[in-house]
Amino acid sequence: MSPASGATAQPADHYDAFAEAYARANENGLFNRWYARPAVLDLLGDVSGRRILDAGCGSGPLLADLGERGAEVVGFDASAQMIRLARDRLGADADLRVADLTEPLPYESSTFDDALAVLVLHYLEDWAGPLAELRRVLKPGGRLIVVVNHPVIPPVMYPEIDYFSTVPNDEEYDFDGVSATLTIWYRPLSAMPAAFSAAGFRITAIDEPGVSPDTPVDLLPPKAVETRRFLAFLFFTLEADGSSDGMPL
Repeated sequence: MSPASGATAQPADHYDAFAEAYARANENGLFNRWYARPAVLDLLGDVSGRRILDAGCGSGPLLADLGERGAEVVGFDASAQMIRLARDRLGADADLRVADLTEPLPYESSTFDDALAVLVLHYLEDWAGPLAELRRVLKPGGRLIVVVNHPVIPPVMYPEIDYFSTVPNDEEYDFDGVSATLTIWYRPLSAMPAAFSAAGFRITAIDEPGVSPDTPVDLLPPKAVETRRFLAFLFFTLEADGSSDGMPL
């Protein structure tokens, strides 16, 4: 769809309407199962004994992956239906909550070794509050993995968008036969490091990984069959500064 200059961000429970279809589509979908999830796991490395928060955990596939690798996992999502699905996956005793990343988070400060914001921030116009909260709940030196739509997407797919502005774009998606409209907030690459720094993070890595080596060939775009690489998401590894109040030193 064309960029919607008057677009309004969806309410927190927007995903409730198509949560089950979204979860089904992502179980074996290229962009999540074979691209984002394995890339995030590679970036985290050995997580045994680490306490990890998944912000916007959806139906919990990354939490399950991390739990199998020995991490203590905690997750939240704004969608109650997503949390229901995550609890079905992880069990009744899993530490899962309905919470909104744009509001104060229900966790103590300096609580987590790592945090994840995977395909979450690009739904938000303002990153300042969410990043400050993620910084607050991380231990000093803790890591935050951020995955967002690659900033090359607007110039390639939506050339009418002003690349240098932060603007919303309403986009139609099909999740296992269920259509949904998502509002994606695009912003220039330069705005991202500025937001991270203002919240008390430093960038330790920027990645554009390939897909998992086990990705079924029939899922790949034709031009990516040989290289197993394409542009879709941008991956940031951030480190929380040595203070505990979310402000740069």
